[in-house]
Order: sequence, then C-alpha cells, then structure tokens
Amino acid sequence: MQASDTDTRVVDRRSPQQVMRLARLGSMHQSRLSFMRVLIRRMHREQWRFSRPVFDVDGNGVGHAVVCAHGPERTYSLVAFFHDLPDDQRSDRVIAEAWDTTFALHDGVPTAADIERLADNVPLQEAGRISERELSLSRANRSVRLWTHVIDSLACGQQPQRSQLESVGYLMRTTAVYGSGKFGAADRQEIASRPEFASPFQVEMLAVYLIRTVVRDLVQHMADRQGGDKAVTLAPELSRLLGIGNSTGLGMAPFLLNHPVLFNNWMMVREEAIARVRNVPLASIAEVDTFKQLLMRSNNAVSHWTSAHPLQQEKLSALNADILLLDQYVARADFNKPQPWNELYEWAEKSLSVEGQEYIASLMLEPYGELVDDLAHCMSDDSQPHGIDGSVLVSVLKEQLEQRYDWALAIDWQAQSSDTFVWYTSEEKLEPRLGNRYEEPLDEYEQPLSPGRDIARLHGALSDYDGGKPIAEFLMRYPEHRHAVRRLLKLTQAPYGEILDNTIGRELLPIDLLRCKLSFFGATRFDPRSDRWVRICLYSNAPYPEELVTSDAMFWPYPETDHEAISTHS
Repeated sequence: MQASDTDTRVVDRRSPQQVMRLARLGSMHQSRLSFMRVLIRRMHREQWRFSRPVFDVDGNGVGHAVVCAHGPERTYSLVAFFHDLPDDQRSDRVIAEAWDTTFALHDGVPTAADIERLADNVPLQEAGRISERELSLSRANRSVRLWTHVIDSLACGQQPQRSQLESVGYLMRTTAVYGSGKFGAADRQEIASRPEFASPFQVEMLAVYLIRTVVRDLVQHMADRQGGDKAVTLAPELSRLLGIGNSTGLGMAPFLLNHPVLFNNWMMVREEAIARVRNVPLASIAEVDTFKQLLMRSNNAVSHWTSAHPLQQEKLSALNADILLLDQYVARADFNKPQPWNELYEWAEKSLSVEGQEYIASLMLEPYGELVDDLAHCMSDDSQPHGIDGSVLVSVLKEQLEQRYDWALAIDWQAQSSDTFVWYTSEEKLEPRLGNRYEEPLDEYEQPLSPGRDIARLHGALSDYDGGKPIAEFLMRYPEHRHAVRRLLKLTQAPYGEILDNTIGRELLPIDLLRCKLSFFGATRFDPRSDRWVRICLYSNAPYPEELVTSDAMFWPYPETDHEAISTHS
C-alpha cells in the first residue's frame, strides 16, 4: 500500500525554540540512540567475545580481577581492584578518598607489570596517575543492604527476593567514570578513529558494562566462599534485573554548556530520528505490534519507578496520568491511517505533559531501527578547535546575534532574579559548583556558563560600535567579549547547540541538565536526591557477555512481562 500525496505531508524536525528549553530537556528518556544501546547492538552484531583471565580475590572480596572484551580488531580489559572499606568511609561524594572498588579500562591485555603499576595508582583515583594505555578511570561503592541480602541468600541456598532487587536495581553504584585524558588517560583524539568508539562515550559505556559483569562475579564468589556446598548460583532472570547504579551531581551539569557543537549533534540526531518516524507513510502490522508491546513493557517499568524527591514525584505523577490517556488513545487509534506516528505525536502534544510527550517521542523510535540507528554515527564532534574569524563585520555579527538570541535579549539582566547563581570551580576537587551571587563573594571565580547573559552584554557593547568595522577591531578594544563572539560564530551552523533558557537565574534547576545528558547515556530509574544530584541505573536488564549472542540486543531496556515474545526485525 502507498499513501497518496494528499494524505501525507512532510514533517520537519521540531524547532530549537520548542526543544531547547530546560523543562523539556529535563524530561527526556532513553532511546535507541542512547549510547549504551549503541554499544550493546555493536557488540551483539560483531559477536564480541569476553574472558576473565585473572580473578585473584579472597573470601572477604578483597583482591583484583581482569575482564577482557575482544572486539573484531582490538581487546579492551577492565582491571578491577576490590577493597575492604569500613562502613564509615563509604561516601558517594566527590571528596571521598576511599571506595569499595576501583577500576581502569586498559587498551589491550595488561601485563603483570601493568597490573602492578595500576595497583599503585588506581585505588588512589585522583591522587594517582594512569597512562595513555588506559582509557578510563572509575570507582564504585556497594549498595550495602542489597549486597548483604544477595550474598546471604545465595550462601544459604536461596535466591534473593525479587522485590528487593527491583526496589534498589543495582549492587554497586559508580561515583565517577573519568575518560578523555583525565589523570593521564588517553586523549579522545587518539582513539576517535576506531569504529567501536565513533559514537560518543563508548569508552565509558564499555567500562560500566564490564563493571556490571565483574560485580556479579564478585558477589557470586563471596556467596560461594561463605556458603560452601550450600551456596547456589544467582538465577539469570534475577541477575538481569541488576544494573550499575550511578550517583552524580553538579560535576556533570556544565558539560552541555561547554560542548555546544557536540550537544547540537546529539539533539539534531534525536530530532531527525523523531521526524523520520513521524514521516513514515504507513505502519506495518509488525511495527505497530512492536510498539504496543514495548509500550506495555515500558508502562510496567514506570509503575515501579519511585523517587523520594518532590520534583520527581510530581513528574512521575504527571507521567502516570499521561500513560492512562496514552493507553486509551492506543486502544482506539487506527494505525492503518497515513502517518500514524505523526498523528500520535500531535495528539501527545495537545494531551500530555512535556514528560509524556518526550516519553512517546522515544518509544516511537523503537520499531524503526533500520530507519534511525545509522544516525548514531553522526553524534560525535571530532572537529579541531578553531579561532575567531576576525574579518566578520560587526553589523553581520549583530544581526546573527539578534536572530539567534532574541530570548536572551528579552531578559532583564539587572534583576537579581536573573543572575542569582554563579558557576565556579571548587579548589579542593576542581569540580563545578553553584553558589548564590548575593550570599557569597563569588564573582571573581565565575565560570562562563551563562551564554544568555554574556551574549546580551556583547549586544550592548556592539550597539554603539561602527557596523562596518571588522569584529577583530572591536575585540582589540573589548577583549572581554572574545568568548561570547567565539561561541556565537561557532554555533552559526549548530541550531540545537544552545539551551534557550537562563542558566544562572533563580528558577534554574541543574537537575534538568543532568537528566538530559543521562538520557543520552541510556539511564533509567532517574531518582533526584536534590535539584543538584541524582541516582540512576545503567544497563538494568541488559544481556550479560555470555548472553550477547543469543539474547535480545534490541529491546532490553524494556523487561518482558508474562514472558511475551517480541519480534526483533528492527
């Protein structure tokens, strides 16, 4: 069947004016284009092999291990160190100095000398140094209550309670996963040409995937040593429930502001994928069935999503109300009509909250792997830094500014409510922090993380300047505006690179920045502990290495209910 020209219309990508607002960015969900899912599909497609050549651990869970991932051309090895950490030293804060486990992802198979070198440095984290042979540095702490329950249960010959596993979702949570040159690790440019790392954050996602595997092995080892002949193996259907937790705060928040071209690429690809699906002229029976089954699975997962924070509780309440409306719509909708996904999305825009709209925007992509998965290759930014084109005329720059930043020019930057916060870097850990400008003397430490205000200041300086002069002459006189000019010129071809909201105003919720970035990672179980830090889960329900060849590599973020089967034609 083919839809006639009169039945269909071309649907464009959603505009930056609609999408690039903090409230919407802070409502995004994982999707086929999330970086964890890109990695899992690759490892499944290329039939990666895995091995564990070293596992030197005592009955108390102290020692080290090496887990290797063998791709088509290269091997990457997680070197893990397990420690005996007293309870009073366990902290998720970045200022912590000791952890239950520490890790490095090594490029290749480490020698005994490599392991000895890493043993002297990796447990120290920021206080140590790794080499260009390492690609990432990370650490994690136990979820003590669940950790003890799982080990004690297995040691006594029983499976742990499923309800407890579902409630927590992970046995360990990482508090940092560093890469891209941090603390001596290889720079991104040294590995960017490798196909397996072409998409963003594949190094970090691989490290976390291997951490999940070795954590499962460590728990089983400790249960076996504790229980002896009575111990049983953790059931695969229960181990699949367990991901790796992550606790992250303001350190992640400025990333989207500091990498506007990269962020543009993420958002443009996502919007292109949504537009492609909205433009599908007719949906097949298999595609509609896939969507409906995944919707059911996803709704079930949302019903188990809890949070103790009022902000997220309010969002969850709205999302659950949206799901009721969505189920009613899907039950009566005619998916045989032209452009059924566009009709669904347009209904969502009129009927659902922003959270619900982004929920459906991600789910719509699921049946269309052949249509959208290739876009993952367009999400990196490996361009080299470039200077300012000083020949651009002041008048041209001013016109571009007024077209692109009309939202910023409309803000009264003299009002205290408009510039309440100051982004600065802590001296102790060199981590981003957020302070109140009117309560602390922080102005001299401020980082350039308020593009809207800085562009507005640039506009004020340009207003009285000769429009026929080159911008180089202007910057010779007003060098304090160099960073704003550079950003404006850099984003000329990046329509989704700027957040169209005030990032230092009184109403700022940094958690929106975190939620957006974590959705691109593929995080689930988003649980803010304040408006500045959050716990999430990574790889929950993902296939383990021994399952990659035979298990579902497409739809694993949506756990099956009642053992229903689903087509993997996508």
